[in-house]
This record gives sequence, structure tokens and C-alpha cells, in this order.
Amino acid sequence: MRSRYSMNTLLLHVDYIKWEPKLKAIKQAESTEKGVKEVKDALVVFSAVEKGDEKSPEMVVKNAVQEILKVWEDVKASAIVLYPYVHLTPNPSSPSVALRVLKGIESQLKEKSIAVYRAPFGWYKMFELKCKGHPLSELSKRIESKVKEEEVPQALIKEKKLVSEWYILTPEGKLHPIEMKGNKIEGFDFSNYERLEKFCLYEIAKNRIVEQEPPHVKLMKKLELVDYEPASDPGNLRYLPKGRLIKSLLELFVTLETIKYGAMEVETPIMYDYEHPALKNYLNRFPARQYTIQTPNKKVFLRFSACFGQFLIAKDTNISYKNLPLRLYELTRYSFRVEQRGELAGLRRLRAFTMPDCHAFVKDLEQAKEEMIERFKLAKRIQEKIGFDVPEDFEFAIRVTKDFYKEHKDFVHTLVKMWGKPALIEMWKERFFYFVLKHEWNFVDNLDKASCLTTDQIDIENAKRYGISYVSSNDEKKTPIILHLSPSGAIERVMYALLEKYARELSENKNPVFPLWLSPVQIRVIPVSDKFIKEAERIAEEFERNNIRVDIDDRNLTVQKKIREAETEWVPLIIVVGKKEIESNTLAVRFRESSEVKRMKIEEIVRYVKNLTTGYPFIPLSLPKMLSKRPTFIG
Repeated sequence: MRSRYSMNTLLLHVDYIKWEPKLKAIKQAESTEKGVKEVKDALVVFSAVEKGDEKSPEMVVKNAVQEILKVWEDVKASAIVLYPYVHLTPNPSSPSVALRVLKGIESQLKEKSIAVYRAPFGWYKMFELKCKGHPLSELSKRIESKVKEEEVPQALIKEKKLVSEWYILTPEGKLHPIEMKGNKIEGFDFSNYERLEKFCLYEIAKNRIVEQEPPHVKLMKKLELVDYEPASDPGNLRYLPKGRLIKSLLELFVTLETIKYGAMEVETPIMYDYEHPALKNYLNRFPARQYTIQTPNKKVFLRFSACFGQFLIAKDTNISYKNLPLRLYELTRYSFRVEQRGELAGLRRLRAFTMPDCHAFVKDLEQAKEEMIERFKLAKRIQEKIGFDVPEDFEFAIRVTKDFYKEHKDFVHTLVKMWGKPALIEMWKERFFYFVLKHEWNFVDNLDKASCLTTDQIDIENAKRYGISYVSSNDEKKTPIILHLSPSGAIERVMYALLEKYARELSENKNPVFPLWLSPVQIRVIPVSDKFIKEAERIAEEFERNNIRVDIDDRNLTVQKKIREAETEWVPLIIVVGKKEIESNTLAVRFRESSEVKRMKIEEIVRYVKNLTTGYPFIPLSLPKMLSKRPTFIG
């Protein structure tokens, strides 16, 4: 289904146009300079934005620019003049939308290096022009905005209609029914579990809209890690050198840990045939919105997980019961979901994200439960090594059908016992999704919004849907069960949770710092003056030989200012080099986290760093070593 809204335009190729603002026509008239303005050899675009355009102003801008450019290229005018002319329509849009559209058209035309002028909006104006009179000098256009109604998967529609029963399950195995009354959750004493209560409120109320900027956004910019990319679709970010380094280290670490667990790494396409029978069926069983694209050959969708590719690999693989559990893994750079605009917020929820996705194919439910326990332990190791406290930094949730809970109550209780603190249980009377149970590790941020990181699911549908089978011990063809694990959650969301955790620490007057293996700069060497730069370089080279990321503040600043700036960049170890350090052969090392200063020899510092980074991946610093040669990316 397509809806159509039109902006009316009149395009005139003129020898000249003159205009002069006389009187404000509306309160919202924009400020402008008085006097006569003249533009010669111009394509004048008289336009009126209509009420219907309010539903899709971005599309109106895009289509208007395309139409204007076509005429401009035909008439070969020297300039373009945008002239608001409300009299072209009986049904004008609101002034704010009209001005937004006009500014959008102006901005996009200027990006084409065209001389663009815009008559002031909201004024009565005197104008005079001389039309050239050739066949293309007078044209009228209705700018169409064709808006495709969103194709919403049935799973999302069904998810809103599902009736859930909510409980708190304690590690001792006691199930407490809870319900929301007003703005409170009743049925469990949350006095010692404040964040669990916030998580329950978030989940039951299902308010996903973010109404203010989360604290991690300020930090990701201040630390020059990540920034918004206005030239892309919202929810697609740019990663600056330090942010890319952290992201790369996390990607490599999660991948290596998952391979150690026994997963086989694969790589699969990012787009798939929308009409493929198994894929299309699965689309409507997964609660996510997709990007769709019309290629020269077919309609495709961009993947929102690695499921599609891994399932198709498994379908074409000869699998024996001896191969089970069979584990496949891919770090998807990228997966795509059309998240809603109000839900996009920094690194928390994106439209393009990096998802570590590990599927295990198992023979039956008993093996599925055993495998899920192993994967639970894997996730705990990963999250703790990344820098989280488990379970303190997360809230645990289990989504389960009532039938599965009744039959496998002991297993559900085992998961919560392993977790070590009360968990939220969402129980469905009927199963709609492809899984009968999934568990989630949710981070509750400083705005009381929850985000799932680690998750694992028991999938009893997709092996049959995709035609995946294995040969049993008595040579029978059997259908496996599939487990879906993201051991860390999306890498971007891991960064979000770390930064939100550090924002909380800042509010508690602590000195947050990334784990040493993740810190972009692990050591900063500060010479007290220019004559000690050579010695600083010698020390830095010693650290570099030991795979330590180090830089040198060689700028013409005071030592105290250099130390303060290193602190604001969260450099974990700061070393000052002067005459005293050279004569004593020891260095004064300032530790950011504790604010402690210790005198240490170079080999002691190397040993300290190695003790905290052994077993983690290492990537060299991609920024110039000398701060005087380093650009400023944000600010």
C-alpha cells in the first residue's frame, strides 16, 4: 500500500528576480535583512508545502531536490532561488514544517556546489522578475512523496497482543507472582533490589522511548570514541580511532573466547531473498523490523542476525550425532534492524550493529539444557573479563512458555540459582515465537532503561523449517534443536553499558577507567620540558617492544596541564619524566583509578601491565604517538 502527498511548485527560468521583504505575514517569520536582493540567470522555484507533507517531510525534500535538479540541468541556470509561495495551495502545512522542508531542500542543493538563494519565509514581499520565455522556462510540478507503509513482521504484532504472567523467581526456587498497579510493582519486596524493580517496571510498562540524552552519549564524545553521522540513516554511527580500537578489541576478544568454547567461525551474506520460503516464514516469527531493498534481480532484506546464514550452512552440512553439539559462530558486521526513531539513543539501540552470534545444534532437550549451562558459563567469563561484575551489573530475565516451565521447572530454577540473585520471569500461556525459553542479561542504565546484552534461546522450530537434520546412532534422520547465543550482546551495546557504568561511577566521585587491555592509551609519558623528549621516546620504545600502547605529550604546556588532560582522557597510567627520574632510574607512575603515585622501574611497570593484560588481544595504537601531531576529532 502506498500513500501520496504533494508539494506544489512553479519553476521559472528568469533573466533576473528581485525581492524585498516588507512586512511579517506570520509570527513565525524568520529573521532577515531588509533591502532588495537580486539574482540573475536563475531557476526560481515557487513552492507551497501542503498539510499532507507533514507525514513525510524528509521524502518531500528528497523528491523535490531530484525534480529541481532535473530542470536546473536542462535549463542550465547559473543559480537556484527558492521562493516560498503559500498561494499555490489551499491546504498549507504548518509554518514549522514548511520552513523545515525549504531549509532541507536548500541544504541538499548546496551540497551539489550550486549557488542557492532562498527568499525569507513568512514575509509579505515585493518581487519582480523577467521570465526568459523558452519552452522550458515555465513549468509546474507536483512533488510526490511515495511512502511505503511499513511491513511489520507478524511476530511484532503478535508480541503486542501476547498476555504475559510476571513473576520473580529467587535462587531458592520460590516463585512470586507480581503485577503492576499504577507506577508500582506489587508481589515482591524490592527493598534490596532497586535495579531489579526498575527493570521490572521497564519490562512490564514496555516504554521504550528515550526522552533525554543518556549519560554515555556525552562520554563517548568527550573521550573521542564515537559520534553521530548526520550523512547516514539515524542509528548508524562513526567510530573514531580510539572508539574503533576499543570496538576492535572487543570483537576480537569475544570471537577468540567463543572459538575456545568450541565454535567454528563462518562468514555469511548480509542480504537474503525476501521471497525465500524458509526465510520469509522466519521473518514473521522474529520480533524485528527489517530493511528491504529492491536489487536488479529481486527484493532482498538485510539480515538482523546471523541465523539465516548459519541455518543455510547447517542445512547443506552432513551432520552425525557424533558431531553434536555442533557450534557455528559469526561476528556480524553488520546486522540491521529498523528500530523506531524515539528508541535510538547513542550506542544503546542502533539500526546497524555488530552482533556475535553463536548457534549450537543439539540432539534433544536434555542435551540443549546441558549445552545452555556451558554457554551460560562462557558468557559469564566473557562479561567479567570485559569489565562487568556478574551478577551485580545485570538483571536476569527468563521468557518461557507455561508448558515448558511445568515440565522443566528444575532447569529454570538451576539457571536462576547459577545467577545468584532474584530474576524476572515472563511466562506465556501459549507459544508464538520459535523458542520455548530464552534468558537475558539486562543492563539498567542511568535513565532506568534496560538493554539486553547476553541472551540464549532454545529454538524448537527452525531446524525443521530450514531442513536441517542429523543422522542418529541407528542411522535415522533426525531434526536437531537449535540454541541461539550472543555471548556478549551487540558490541556497540557492550560499549554503551560500560560507559553507562562509568557515568554512574563519576556521579559517585570515583575515577572510572577502562580495563587496561581495553584502554586506547595504556601509558602516557610526560616530559617535564623539551630537553627530556628524547628520554621520553626511549622509555616509550621500551613499552612498545612489550606490546603496550603508549603516547608522549610533547606539547608546549605545563606539566600540571598535561596531567589534567591525561586524566580527562582516562589514561590509566601517567608517567612524568624529568631530571629526578633519569638520575634515580625510577619513574613516578600516577594510577588514575586510585589517584595513587608510585615510583617504579620500567621493568616493574611492564610486569604490572602484563599481569593485567595477559590472555587478552592486543592491537597497536593507530593515532600519532606524539600528541602535538594528533588532530582533535570532536570539539
